[in-house]
Amino acid sequence: MEPLSPGYNPHLLLRVYVYYRTLLGATLLFMFYGELAPNVLGDDNPELFKYTSIAYTLINLATLLMLWRTRILPAQKTLFAILLVDLAAINLLMHASGGVVNGLGYLTLVAVAAGAILLRGQVAIFFAAIACITLISESMYRFFYLTLSSNALFSAASLGILMFLIAFTFQYLTRKIVISAKEAQAQAQQAAHLQQLAQLILERMRTGILVFNEQNHIELANQSALSLLALNDHTERPLKLEQIPALSKRVAEWRNGKQPQSPVVKIDNGLTDEIRINFAPLQTESNRDILVFVEDNRAIAQQAQQLKLASLGRLTASIAHEIRNPLGAISHASQLLGESEEIPAHEKRLLDIINAHCKRVNQIIENVLQLSRRRTSQPRQVNLEIWLPDFVREYKSSKSDSIDIQYKCLERKVIGQFDPGQLHQVLSNLCDNGLRYSNPTTGKVRVTLIAGTDSQMQRAFIDVVDEGPGLSEGQLKHLFEPFYTTENTGSGLGLYICKELCEANQAFIHYKRTKEGKSCFHIQLAHAERAI
Repeated sequence: MEPLSPGYNPHLLLRVYVYYRTLLGATLLFMFYGELAPNVLGDDNPELFKYTSIAYTLINLATLLMLWRTRILPAQKTLFAILLVDLAAINLLMHASGGVVNGLGYLTLVAVAAGAILLRGQVAIFFAAIACITLISESMYRFFYLTLSSNALFSAASLGILMFLIAFTFQYLTRKIVISAKEAQAQAQQAAHLQQLAQLILERMRTGILVFNEQNHIELANQSALSLLALNDHTERPLKLEQIPALSKRVAEWRNGKQPQSPVVKIDNGLTDEIRINFAPLQTESNRDILVFVEDNRAIAQQAQQLKLASLGRLTASIAHEIRNPLGAISHASQLLGESEEIPAHEKRLLDIINAHCKRVNQIIENVLQLSRRRTSQPRQVNLEIWLPDFVREYKSSKSDSIDIQYKCLERKVIGQFDPGQLHQVLSNLCDNGLRYSNPTTGKVRVTLIAGTDSQMQRAFIDVVDEGPGLSEGQLKHLFEPFYTTENTGSGLGLYICKELCEANQAFIHYKRTKEGKSCFHIQLAHAERAI
């Protein structure tokens, strides 16, 4: 039988009782041999008292050793037998010392109380009845055969009534303690469950949560905060505010009563991200902790960008439609002029220029209309290990020329969040750019796609590497701006569309150089589980 609950442990109570009975037997034996109470202990029958106290002490020592070897509560039959041994030993010692008048009978009250605690239900009352019958029987024996006075019978009866009172009282109190212990255990389990639930919610939150104490130690930080602040690689604990210089200055300003001029902080995590921070006090009676909310500024900027693009899209779509009609008329007129045999050859060159620029403007209009008609992103989990080969195969089949596109996954199950159709559009644009710039430089039309998982951010990424000459510092500043192009035939919207589609899927794209110095566009997809 196991303990009912951590708050109520019958096994521990039994051990305490066995310590008591062992000490009781040894004390009575010592007092008997030391003749400390010669007129009380063993006054009627010294031999019976001596052998009973010796046997009782040895039995108690054996019981104590048995409880040391086992950590569970014995069965009810075993507990009942242990208590019966106590009852028999106390009655024999009382009988050998002159009966109930010597006071040893009151030791049975302790045994009855222990029975009410350890035994269940009616068994405890039955044990109290046995103790009462045994005590009264010994007194009646003395009254009829040893001419004991009637006062002894009254004392025995009073002691018997007291036994039942103790049995009922302790049984009631034990039942209350068990119920209270079960309620406390249920409340503790509920509190532990709520704490675990709160911890899981905290870890799953996209918003970073930090708590600083007065010593500038980070007492709490969820995974999003560690990722946004580039602290995943820090093994030193506890983390200190000084490890985040950009945030340390803002916290100092806030503590001095100055609101930071800008809640946006740049964090250099290899990608130089921007985060938005907000502070809140956590003042209690004993501390002045600071709660810091850390948010990815890209997600906030994305929401503002969506509102701006929604209104801008309607405006540009209407303008594009208005331009398309006269542009079609110009293109049609130039084609008709080109069919005339009276136009000189040098003027036909001018018509070719008109037609070429009409096509370019038409391409720009198509891209603008594509932006305005763009459907809402529907991100879902994409396993790049499976998806990337399918994309390469489909992309190759759509090109008439012989092209070389290689791909590799750095690990198994590279999973990120992205709308598959929009990811296809982004990679198609990047591959088109890479193939166009690789050919004049190396004479080979080659692009390499590399997929993996960023160890710091725990997010899937795709690198699009080409053999082109790359971009200068001046070009990087305007790389993703609309209508910016380094070619006369380009529309300047390809990379802008790629950036917009990435932001719509909570991903980001930037340009970098590989270790070999090759040109590379790095796309980091949203986290497979934490993306909203």
